[in-house]
Amino acid sequence: MKRFRILVLSATLIALALPALAAETAVNLSIFPPIATAKENDSVTAFRFNLIYGKNASVRVVDLGLVNHTTTGLSKGLGWGFVNLSDADFTGIQLGGVNVVGGNFEGFEWGFVNYAQNARGLQLGFVNYAQTLHGLQIGLVNIIKQDGFLPVFPFLNWSF
Repeated sequence: MKRFRILVLSATLIALALPALAAETAVNLSIFPPIATAKENDSVTAFRFNLIYGKNASVRVVDLGLVNHTTTGLSKGLGWGFVNLSDADFTGIQLGGVNVVGGNFEGFEWGFVNYAQNARGLQLGFVNYAQTLHGLQIGLVNIIKQDGFLPVFPFLNWSF
């Protein structure tokens, strides 16, 4: 009986500790860090709303707010804000005034300024920039640094 209690207690402690070790939370509501329901190093797995500025490791599914910032790992889903800033990778749709992906981007960016280090998909905006692109840019100024139709081209640029 004593071993059973120890086993149950150990399993309970492990179950309680795993979410803390994983540093994941389903929802984050943020005014600006540190005034948020999740820590900056946490990954958000379902929904984040940022009244002013939100910063987390990654966000999956829906990211809404004025300034949405992710720092590490892959973020997926919908990023909808005035500024969407991903230091790492993003897959999905970014809708905003300024969209920046410092790593690999796959999907659709729509905004005044779109920037992606390595893009795969469609960039639609006034100014579109990609270091490398496998896809299409539509906008006033379109820049593909490597292997584009032209390095800079108005209205339409592509690389496949």
